[in-house]
Amino acid sequence: MDILAIIASLAAFFVKGLAGFANTLVFTTILGFGSSNLQITPMELVLGFPCNIYVAWHERKKISVKKILPIAAMVMVGSIPGAFFLKNLDVKLLKILFGILVVIIGIDMLVKNGRKSKNDSKVLTTLLGLAAGILCGLFGVGVLVAAYINRTSDNPDEFKGTVSAVFAVENIFRIVLYACTGILSFDILLGALKLVPFMIIGLAAGLICSGKMKESLVKKIVIILLIIAGIALIIKA
Repeated sequence: MDILAIIASLAAFFVKGLAGFANTLVFTTILGFGSSNLQITPMELVLGFPCNIYVAWHERKKISVKKILPIAAMVMVGSIPGAFFLKNLDVKLLKILFGILVVIIGIDMLVKNGRKSKNDSKVLTTLLGLAAGILCGLFGVGVLVAAYINRTSDNPDEFKGTVSAVFAVENIFRIVLYACTGILSFDILLGALKLVPFMIIGLAAGLICSGKMKESLVKKIVIILLIIAGIALIIKA
């Protein structure tokens, strides 16, 4: 088994357990040195799906259903052209633009100390949600989804539960889509299944650490991870 894939699984899902997102960017960044997105994205999808189900169930009492449905719908719509682009197009410029947007949003939230401003425009929030769906559909990267939900969540538990529920719905749709288009092959599925024990270890460690931290600290970690993720997206592109 590839040691780099093991490290990627442990690191990515530790971050998932801690903050509720960014596992895809960590996983793809580490494995991006030796593999293509066409291999990495479906493998991370298979690993991330049960993880999202568990976190959503764990935080089910804090989940905001009214936030899940519209963003999940936008993500699924974005997944259709995303599967085509993943197989056929070079979308580096789009990744750079989205990365810049993520950094700006993260800095804005850090300045506001993670609080939602009373002056936030509904139009701006809707556009952010739409952009989040497109990005997640194109690359399997949920950083803008996280930014959108973080902006509208009252606490870290609600954030983690809601964002994981959105990802779980999107994962089901994308697994079927990738299987039908040939992106998800048997070899990739087998490779992902071998990494499941390391995913579980990383996730458990992240959840334990998250439970021992203050709410304000977890919120700041989420925002800082957003900024780092945006920068990583730009550099990787």
